Amino acid sequence: MIERPITDWLPLTKKEVEKRGWDELDVILISGDAYVDHPAFGTAVIGRIIESEGFKIAIVAQPNWKDDLRDFKKLGKPKYFFGVTAGCMDSMVNHYTANKRLRSNDSYTPGGEAGYRPDYATTVYTKILKELYPDVPVLIGGIEASLRRVTHYDYWQDKLLPSILFDSGADMLVYGMGEQPLREILRLVKQGVPLDTIRNVNQISYLQPASEPLGEFNNWDTVEISSHEICLKDKLKYAANFKVVEVESNKWQANRIIQKVADKTLVINPPFKTMEEKEMDISFDLPYTRMPHPKYKKRGPIPSYEMIKFSINMHRGCFGGCSFCTISAHQGKFIASRSEKSIMKEVDQIVKHPEFKGYISDLGGPSANMYQMKGKDESICNRCQSPSCIHPVICSNLDTSHTPLTEIYKKVDAHPSVKKAFVGSGVRYDLLVDDFNKNNQDGNHDVYMEQLVTRHVSGRLKVAPEHTSDATLRVMRKPSFKYFRKFKEKYDNIQAKHNLKQPLIPYFISSHPGCEEADMANLAAETKDLGFQLEQVQDFTPTPMTVAEVIYYSGVHPYTLLPIKTAKTKEEKQNQNNYFFWYKPEFKDWIRKRLHKLNRPDLADRLLKSQKQAAIDKIIGESESAKAKKRKNYFKR
Repeated sequence: MIERPITDWLPLTKKEVEKRGWDELDVILISGDAYVDHPAFGTAVIGRIIESEGFKIAIVAQPNWKDDLRDFKKLGKPKYFFGVTAGCMDSMVNHYTANKRLRSNDSYTPGGEAGYRPDYATTVYTKILKELYPDVPVLIGGIEASLRRVTHYDYWQDKLLPSILFDSGADMLVYGMGEQPLREILRLVKQGVPLDTIRNVNQISYLQPASEPLGEFNNWDTVEISSHEICLKDKLKYAANFKVVEVESNKWQANRIIQKVADKTLVINPPFKTMEEKEMDISFDLPYTRMPHPKYKKRGPIPSYEMIKFSINMHRGCFGGCSFCTISAHQGKFIASRSEKSIMKEVDQIVKHPEFKGYISDLGGPSANMYQMKGKDESICNRCQSPSCIHPVICSNLDTSHTPLTEIYKKVDAHPSVKKAFVGSGVRYDLLVDDFNKNNQDGNHDVYMEQLVTRHVSGRLKVAPEHTSDATLRVMRKPSFKYFRKFKEKYDNIQAKHNLKQPLIPYFISSHPGCEEADMANLAAETKDLGFQLEQVQDFTPTPMTVAEVIYYSGVHPYTLLPIKTAKTKEEKQNQNNYFFWYKPEFKDWIRKRLHKLNRPDLADRLLKSQKQAAIDKIIGESESAKAKKRKNYFKR
């Protein structure tokens, strides 16, 4: 294997900066993740964009914040600004389980080691920089900054926090996917505009003195939400704020949002329109090495990189709008897709990787099967305020054709160096059920599903029905469980036709707002009846900028302001989770006693009855039903 020159990566050290012949840096990025030069890692994307605009850029990855702060000083002071990100995950989600237990590993660190980033990393890094270099502007971004840009509930402290701009002292925040605002910002600073004076760029947020008048830019209208101080006193006002923020974040012609915070005014400029195919291609076609920086070789593999190094991300965004999910809050509800040419170019790059053995692990995106899907008439999308394109029903204006995706699968399959290309991302199964998705006039969904099941399933297929209770599913913004049953039937028929044995792996969530304990017992019984012993169990975590987080904190739905019950105590959450494990002997007595206490002995019988006894009861039931039918017919005569 030929060693690549160190200058193929963005510099991490003073020595690497000097190798490029630079005596000064324009921008320095501070990141909570190790530096992996790959388009799936935000720090690499932002770094490469800054480089492509002609700036001298270096990265400080996972700096030590506990010592004499030498990592923050080693590259000196940048000419224009510092960029700060906690990494690809919110640092608190990265550090703690749903039960607030400290995790023992970190997927974005060499060797999977924990402890290489602080809690609230964006705030900690920014405060250090402001202390060391008070005259240098700091720009924050990434998912942690994006989802904490306005007053938000912090599950780990169990209280409302103001905008991360207020707590961190940063000069500007870029929210969402940062390519478009970042390029605008870079062009302005290159023209001599100080970063901390920029006010007219879409998709940025900043604080200004409350006494200062708002600037008039781009014919934006302004909507004011309840102040941070009012939210602290009134949970309903906090909940009502969320609806405004979510709606404006997903509009193409959005309003500017303002919120008072102490003696400041928080200003959130409207987002950019979703990136076009050409813009997506430019971002993915930057000169990534597609590998971790060589400095990590002796520290062990980086788990998140190992998982995606032979995968291809074909699109961004998700129009599902699920109540518990942050994807649409950060990436947007409109789908931004790459061109087929760009995707096939990445296939050509992957097959040249020295460790590639012929298998692509994922052809996907946030949801595997939303590639190229958008409104048939974009003028309708332009006016749309709905947070989801498929809840409560699929929008008649949404083009859900799977043909472009099927064609890419076939082209990747035909590549001479690819033995097999799998779909590892979760499949949005409801798009493939004709009873739910009425937009399948030409049968393209069936062609896609046949292609998927016969060619692209790596042993098992992941789908996420999330629950079986229709009431809970409505709160989740997910379709009725009956559609999962129809999907499973369709899936099983294709498997039988081709003599395949690839189990479905359904994902479910316990303790979600709107879910009662009996609902979880029923979920366990229904999935048992379908032959599942659930492995993938997720306890609900209220993450900022989600409907479910607002319900968890305020007790009401932000769109109706009506009460919704939520399991909150450790005991309540554990009780719900226990039902997943009905097949384990140590849970059987607990389940029987608990369900009798809840006056649901019927569920106890369904859950604890052996499969053999259930089969006998089914035969007896069918026999009794047949007898009853005969008697009915006799008396009819």
